[in-house]
Amino acid sequence: MEKQKLPNQTAIIILGLTSFVGCCCTNGVLGVILAYIGLHLAKKDEKLYAENPEVYDIGSLSTWKTVNLISLIISALFVVWLIYALATGGFNESMEQYQKIIEQLQNQ
Repeated sequence: MEKQKLPNQTAIIILGLTSFVGCCCTNGVLGVILAYIGLHLAKKDEKLYAENPEVYDIGSLSTWKTVNLISLIISALFVVWLIYALATGGFNESMEQYQKIIEQLQNQ
């Protein structure tokens, strides 16, 4: 009898990839959400595998669980930095510096 794939395995892979991209491109907010969902689904699949190991193939579940965990940590760090920057006014200063750099590049 051939073993079946776990039901959420594809979703965990997609969430792992998009959360990793999201942690870098959206200041971490989207990455936190997607990585948390991916970890939750991985936990459900691990529980399902533990109940019926002869029916399901675990595949690369632990790898994608690790990717989701790393994405969650990086995203959480970005979110903490964003909150700190907004609270201290550093975000506005950064935006002003970026605006000056863009203006200088346009004048060249």
